[in-house]
Amino acid sequence: MTAGVATRIADLPRRAFVAQIMGLPVSVHVRGPEAAAEAVSGLVDGMFDALRADDAMFSTWQPDSPVSRIRDGRDSLRDAHPRVRHVAALCEVAAQRTGGAFSAWLPGPDGRVRFDPTGLVKGWAVEQAFATLTDGLRQLGALDAMVNAGGDIAVQCRRTDTPDWVVGVEDPRDRSRLVRTLRLRTGAIATSGTAARGHHITDPSTGAAADGLLSATIAGPELTWADVYATAAFVKGPRALAWIATLDGHAGILVDRAGRVGTAGLGDHPSSSR
Repeated sequence: MTAGVATRIADLPRRAFVAQIMGLPVSVHVRGPEAAAEAVSGLVDGMFDALRADDAMFSTWQPDSPVSRIRDGRDSLRDAHPRVRHVAALCEVAAQRTGGAFSAWLPGPDGRVRFDPTGLVKGWAVEQAFATLTDGLRQLGALDAMVNAGGDIAVQCRRTDTPDWVVGVEDPRDRSRLVRTLRLRTGAIATSGTAARGHHITDPSTGAAADGLLSATIAGPELTWADVYATAAFVKGPRALAWIATLDGHAGILVDRAGRVGTAGLGDHPSSSR
C-alpha cells in the first residue's frame, strides 16, 4: 500500500453513534465519504428506534410487555404478535440445531418453565435493524458499517479501499487484555460469558447456571446464529470445540475455567493454547 493510499483511507470521514438500549450500550460506526451526511444520522436513529420497539415487545423485565404477559399466563403464544411467534419458531429451530443446548423455555427459581427468548432476541433484533440500516446506507453511496451491541457485533464493508474491521476477543479474567483478534469485512461475532454479567446463562437440561467455561465466542455470517451458537457453546462447555467444528462457515474461541484458550474453525483443527 502506498503512502498516498494510506493517507486517503485515514482521511475517510467516520462517524460513531451510541445509545443505551436493552440495558446495554449499542454503538454504530459508519465510514466513507458520505458518513457525515445528515441522512446517515436519520438512518441510525431509525435503527435505534427499531431496537427500542423490539426491547418493548420482548422484554422479560417490563411487566406488561407481550413476552411478560405470555410468561405469566395472561396471554397465549398462539395469539401473540406475529413478530413474537416468528421468534418463538426461530427458537425451536435453534433448539434443534444445538441439540437442546439452547432453549426459549427455561425453568425459573420456582421450577416453573416459562417462555424466555432473550437468548436469541438480541442478536436477531440487532441483525434485523442493521440490515435495514445498511440497505439505507447503500442508497447514499459506498459506506462501511459496524454495530456493537454489548459485545455482539455485525459488520459490512461496501468499500474496497478500507481495512478490515478488527474485533478483539477479551480475556474474561482480565478485560483489559485480549485473547485473540479477528478481522472481518462482512459477518458477525458474538460472545457469551461471565465477565460482564456473571453466571446468567441457564443450562436448559438442568435449570442451573452453566459454568463449564468463562467465555464462548462464535464468528459467522449472521449475528442471529452466532449469538445462539455462542450461548449453546457456553452451555456445552469445553466439549463444544468438536461441535463448533461441525458448523459450516463458523469459528469459535473458548476460554475454560482455568483460562486455557481453545479454538475451532480458525484455519486449523480444534486446538488449545495458553
